[in-house]
Amino acid sequence: MKLRYFNSLVVFQEIPDEITLAINITNCPHKCENCHSPYLREDMGQELTGEKLRLLIEANPHITCVCFMGGDAQHQEIRDLVIETAAIFPFLKYAFYSGDEVRDQKLMDVLDYYKVGPYIEARGPLSNHNTNQTLFENRDDI
Repeated sequence: MKLRYFNSLVVFQEIPDEITLAINITNCPHKCENCHSPYLREDMGQELTGEKLRLLIEANPHITCVCFMGGDAQHQEIRDLVIETAAIFPFLKYAFYSGDEVRDQKLMDVLDYYKVGPYIEARGPLSNHNTNQTLFENRDDI
């Protein structure tokens, strides 16, 4: 299965103190109730290769972080892409937002930030103190 993405946006709230290129990965296996992006459940979009990611980064020269929003069905592909991209852009930080309940040990090794936890509307997002989601930061902390 090819790693695909729907779109990318530069955002300021997903990762604290970072200007983040958020890449919305499709083919999400989770079916979170009231998901804000249910269309990302579909296997659609453009293939996300190392070359395509390089072009996205170069088109956004002021970013400090790249965040893969989803990709839970393809952890190994995300890991490989981070390793490849970090070799070219070692000054960037790398993050992964997951709806999984636990962190993938192999993926943790290559990330600066890792968010886990399915979206539960009543618990809110990371900005809500009642959230079930957790953002782990820094390679040493994860």
